[in-house]
Amino acid sequence: MKIKVFILVTACLLLIISFYFFFHSRTFTEAKINLSLYVSPDGDDQNEGTKSSPLRTLNEAATRAKLGTTVFVRKGTYNELLSIKHSGTASKPITFTNYKNEKVIISGSHIQDLKEDTALIKIENKDYITIQGFTLEELATTQDEPTVMGIYIAGSSSHIRLKQNHIHHIETRADDGNAHGIAVYGTEGIKDIQILENIVENLRLGASEALVLNGNVEEFKIADNIVRKNNNIGIDLIGYEGIALQNDYVRNGVVENNIVDHNSSFGNPAYGNDYSAGGIYVDGGSNITIRNNKVHHNDIGIEATSEHFGKSASQIKITNNEVYNNMFTGISLGAYDKKRGKTKNSTISQNNIYGNDTKGLDGGQLLMQYNVANNRIEKNTVTASDSNILLVNLHAKNTDNIFTKNIYKANNKGKWIWNEEEFTDFPSYQETSNNDVDSTFLQ
Repeated sequence: MKIKVFILVTACLLLIISFYFFFHSRTFTEAKINLSLYVSPDGDDQNEGTKSSPLRTLNEAATRAKLGTTVFVRKGTYNELLSIKHSGTASKPITFTNYKNEKVIISGSHIQDLKEDTALIKIENKDYITIQGFTLEELATTQDEPTVMGIYIAGSSSHIRLKQNHIHHIETRADDGNAHGIAVYGTEGIKDIQILENIVENLRLGASEALVLNGNVEEFKIADNIVRKNNNIGIDLIGYEGIALQNDYVRNGVVENNIVDHNSSFGNPAYGNDYSAGGIYVDGGSNITIRNNKVHHNDIGIEATSEHFGKSASQIKITNNEVYNNMFTGISLGAYDKKRGKTKNSTISQNNIYGNDTKGLDGGQLLMQYNVANNRIEKNTVTASDSNILLVNLHAKNTDNIFTKNIYKANNKGKWIWNEEEFTDFPSYQETSNNDVDSTFLQ
């Protein structure tokens, strides 16, 4: 009798254990499956979203993508606008990526008669999102009001990664229109943004910029991107445009190891025949480091100021950049007229600045316009172009700027313009400006 009871109890225990492992394994497998979703042009939104049974649309994947999900997108063209619907967390981010380097195109070519601002990918009030490996293309408008964008981040988003995307031919075809390749608008406070290894090119921008951070944005990194062949500013970091109710300026970030070239506003209907587009532009930002970039064949290489009276670009560190063959000037500080803001408490150091002012516009290699104060320009190597202009300081009200330990080079006599007086003799410039006393001029 005892043996029978023992056998019965043992059998029950084995049955319970079997059920436990069966359901535990099933739950684990389902959880594992749910962490990956697949999308393919050959899929169906009624499918499970597995590799063998993929979804059809990006937006169905966005609806299903919960904590920790990676959405793998198979090669092909997707004629839809992707709106991210859920946030991830630090331990369980949500990622949208191309599958094994397959070419995935998100196209706006099918979209006509836009009535409102439109982006191929929109991230609003979301956290811990990665967008990686997509080609975004062919979104255009002929109307003044709608702004078209490749990727748009807004609201109070945080911990966003944009990596290895190729954005091209986002266009406004209206004379007073606007477009962006990548736009980050901190309307309510955006934090921890990384924009890495993207290519942003061949955009028609109107009065806007190829890659822009604007408003309440902090703790950012823009690195290893290529921004080229756009008809306005390449990379722009903006403040004081009324985007956010508080802390309305971009701050506490780094722009490094980018290649920014052939960005020019010349011929852009918003600017006519002006050469006014900066490769990298800080317009009212603060505590920003711009380092180790190659910036060439733009209208202006690197620029820091504020376009708003009473505001400033401050604590900007422009260092170890190679800035060359830009059409107006290499590095510019200060506002373009008296009604704008200023550049203050910033450092320009250890840059290689050469061959700029290629259009003979008298911007030279280093340009100081209106409202420039308390900056330090040191240890740069500055080489003149055919204009021979090395430094231009236009206004006597630019005060407390220290030039030290720079190396100036010119094939002929160099030119230094200080408070609108031109010097072709380096010692005379040193004496008059009371600057660059420990700098060197090489012919």
